[in-house]
Amino acid sequence: MRIISLNAWGGSIHAPLIDYLAHAEADVFCLQEVIRSAPDTPEWLEYRDGGTRLAQRARLYDEIAAVLPDHDGYFSPFARGDLFHGETLFPSEFGIATFVRRSYPVIGQAADFIHGRFSPDGWGEHPRSRNAHCIRLFDYAGGISVTIAQLHGLRDPAGKGDIPARHAQADALVELIERVWPGDERLVVCGDFNVLPDSVSFEKLGRLGLNDLVTSRGFTDTRTSLYPKEGRFADYMLVTPEVVVERFEVVEQPEVSDHRALLIELA
Repeated sequence: MRIISLNAWGGSIHAPLIDYLAHAEADVFCLQEVIRSAPDTPEWLEYRDGGTRLAQRARLYDEIAAVLPDHDGYFSPFARGDLFHGETLFPSEFGIATFVRRSYPVIGQAADFIHGRFSPDGWGEHPRSRNAHCIRLFDYAGGISVTIAQLHGLRDPAGKGDIPARHAQADALVELIERVWPGDERLVVCGDFNVLPDSVSFEKLGRLGLNDLVTSRGFTDTRTSLYPKEGRFADYMLVTPEVVVERFEVVEQPEVSDHRALLIELA
């Protein structure tokens, strides 16, 4: 089973991103920063927040679904706000998306907020709402099941250090996982955590037996050359001892976002 976790950056690097996803041959894609807009929306919109301007692919979720015809898609928005085409506003949903190859049936799942609540009328104040999605799959070939959870952690303009909201977010994530994961099978947790390697989040997740592969295997950078700032950690992938890792990679090329993809293959 191959799993890829990637912050898609709203499809800003559109053609390389779509090509990468179409040919990655992953069984499960855990994607963050995915946009979904109405079918008649212009292809490109712009996100504006203070001095930040970022091109966004308006129908990114649908475009990814189109190049993954053998996968079922699950979209979990945490807000609907306005994106710009010139000075015209287009309401768009922003969230996480999970795509699962249909040969792996989903036998359990839960999605919920780990910070804040759904915002239907704007992006909200920082730190904005965040959610997570947890699925349980059955592997017919192995005769076993595996639970996979992904999240996009809250962004604090002050940085990635621990704050009370991140403590609460970690507790909420653990509670969500325990709704789906029976506790005696393989568990994988991944995503853009938006925290530093010494975050209390990993202590809380460690109580489930989870260990991070990024830091434990010596990787020091999960951002691409498109990210100019300091602080190169953002994305993590954690596994329980039952997971036999055949391959783990922090993908350097191609660069399809300001985040690197994380790829794991399970025995």
